Amino acid sequence: MVVMSGRAVSRATLARQMLVERADVSVGDAVGRLVGMQGQEPKHPYVGLWSRVGGFEEGQLDAAVQRREVVRATMFRGTLHLVTAADYLRFRSTVAPVLEAGLRVLGDRGEGLEPDKVVATARKLLAKEPLTFTEVRDALQQKFPAVNERALGFCTRMLVPLVMYPTDARWSWPANARFTPAEDWIGAKLHPKAEAQELVTRYLQAFGPATPADFQTWSGLQKAKPLFDALDLETFTDEAGKTLYDVPDAPRPDPDTKVPVRFLPEFDNLLLAHAKRERIIADEHRPAVFTKNLRVKSTYTVDGLVAGLWNAEKKRGVATLTLTPFGRTLKKTLTELEREGTALLRFLEPDAKTYEVVTAGE
Repeated sequence: MVVMSGRAVSRATLARQMLVERADVSVGDAVGRLVGMQGQEPKHPYVGLWSRVGGFEEGQLDAAVQRREVVRATMFRGTLHLVTAADYLRFRSTVAPVLEAGLRVLGDRGEGLEPDKVVATARKLLAKEPLTFTEVRDALQQKFPAVNERALGFCTRMLVPLVMYPTDARWSWPANARFTPAEDWIGAKLHPKAEAQELVTRYLQAFGPATPADFQTWSGLQKAKPLFDALDLETFTDEAGKTLYDVPDAPRPDPDTKVPVRFLPEFDNLLLAHAKRERIIADEHRPAVFTKNLRVKSTYTVDGLVAGLWNAEKKRGVATLTLTPFGRTLKKTLTELEREGTALLRFLEPDAKTYEVVTAGE
């Protein structure tokens, strides 16, 4: 079996993630190629697409959202994702077991919860008009006064197929967005049965080569090994002797392929899609990126690996990007980071008067 070096594995994934070079594709094609983008906050997918799609402008994603070509909804791992409407319809039933299992986290707060009754009531409420989850919880609490209001809201979020209702706010959704039934918004029915093998293939096309454990980490689905075994996949061995699976004819660039610096948003799926994440971040740097309160910070990559954190802010017309490197930065690399960082600032803060890229502690 062919052994793939860590660098070869990394380059293969980066190529599929459109991070070796920006891709000349539409927003819908990019989101589909990535099988969705985690979107805990509405801005994150915009930044992720800016780093991956040539000439990307936020209006392109705004338009795709308004066309209902892409939607923001609870999907993989039970978290909010920006996905194509087609993929939402196709795979919502596939990830349903993950969402149903998510109710276990309620523990004692779920006392008295009858999911079927809550779902039926929530469907009726949301069929009338889009609602925020504060409004959903308040209405459900009147119907089920003995049940924890957070449990009622969480049950609705996990079990009722909903999408977030966009507005004309920047990044398409306000902080307290409303939700509406997915089938009504998209204008089509959910695919009725699970397509887990197809989802494995799509995952490998976006994040491979990978292991069943990697797929489980990304999707939340468990016991994935039989799915991999049932598919016609190529196999490799990583440097630790573990078997990696991949779709035939997938891009696997030369390990020495040069990779430009790139800026990734908070919660970028590239950092969340594998059980072992050495292909994108060294273990020693993970505590600085993955916080105890379950945040995943904004990062930048150098030569394909996470090399530091970034933060952008605007004060009195000055937009500043602050870099927090994990180690020494070569002068040539710093020049590249400043160039790319200034372009990112112009994207994030187009109305700023001046732009600065600074390094923390200097």
